[in-house]
Amino acid sequence: MTAAFTFPGQGSQAVGMGKALADAFPVARAVFDEVDAALGEKLTGIIWDGPAETLQLTQNAQPALMAVSIATLRVLETEAEFSVGRDAAYVAGHSLGEYSALAAAGSLSVSDTARLLRTRGLAMQKAVPVGVGAMAALLGLDYEAAMAVAEEAAQGQVCQAANDNGGGQVVVSGDKAAVDRAVEIAKGKGAKRAMLLPVSAPFHCKLMQPAADAMAEALSGVTIKAPAAPLVSNVLATAITDPDEIRRRLIEQVTGTVRWREAVAYMASKGVTRFFEIGAGKVLTGLVKRIADGAVGVSVGGPVDIAAAKDALAASA
Repeated sequence: MTAAFTFPGQGSQAVGMGKALADAFPVARAVFDEVDAALGEKLTGIIWDGPAETLQLTQNAQPALMAVSIATLRVLETEAEFSVGRDAAYVAGHSLGEYSALAAAGSLSVSDTARLLRTRGLAMQKAVPVGVGAMAALLGLDYEAAMAVAEEAAQGQVCQAANDNGGGQVVVSGDKAAVDRAVEIAKGKGAKRAMLLPVSAPFHCKLMQPAADAMAEALSGVTIKAPAAPLVSNVLATAITDPDEIRRRLIEQVTGTVRWREAVAYMASKGVTRFFEIGAGKVLTGLVKRIADGAVGVSVGGPVDIAAAKDALAASA
């Protein structure tokens, strides 16, 4: 198997995502209905009708993106004969996408995943008062250089690498004053651009410890099965299958770095040549091309993508 199935994270959401699939395919609609039932509310109304500001709220965006990913996968399974267990060498997801990957691989139920992501979104928002933390993208610096910038900027506060996305794109997170310093230091160290991101909380840093504690409690109450394909963990950038380890790494992920560059490189080193991005947007497809020489990224998010995805899967067999 030379294919990996990957799942997008926050920032890929858009009002209307997944609606064309739900209108065209009953199996997709069933996923949205299941997520609505699990949450006890009509999240699909927000996904398809907005407003965008409500969809962008962390507690809505996270389960919404998962719903679109799993709905897309169900269509791929029925219309393009995709099978995670047969066709995927690995599954992986960016931040919240790791939960989507686990649902796709049968490790978590869709209902449990929806509830976990609602809890995760609320806990991450609540962990740090608005305005206390910040995140910034440092473009044009490699990971080691960005780490050095974060260390210099900390000055006793929190400033750490939140996302190592590859292609010279590293996001730092922490106390706002420290992140502000990191932006200025990065400019002096040769970054092409360094800019604050429009986010409501400093994700993937030590300030998120209250959210990690909340997820430890939430995850203790759900069943996690061995995935049908190995999960390439965000915090390890290597494959895992043991349910207890998956649980631990999901907790660590809240405060840890999303090591996406290393995760994609790991999968490529194991022979993966096609990376299917399943769900909203094309962010991961763009990153794959920057990280793994010769790798093909295939984004699948709507009805028009299904036939092309089937052809690409056949080419990777």
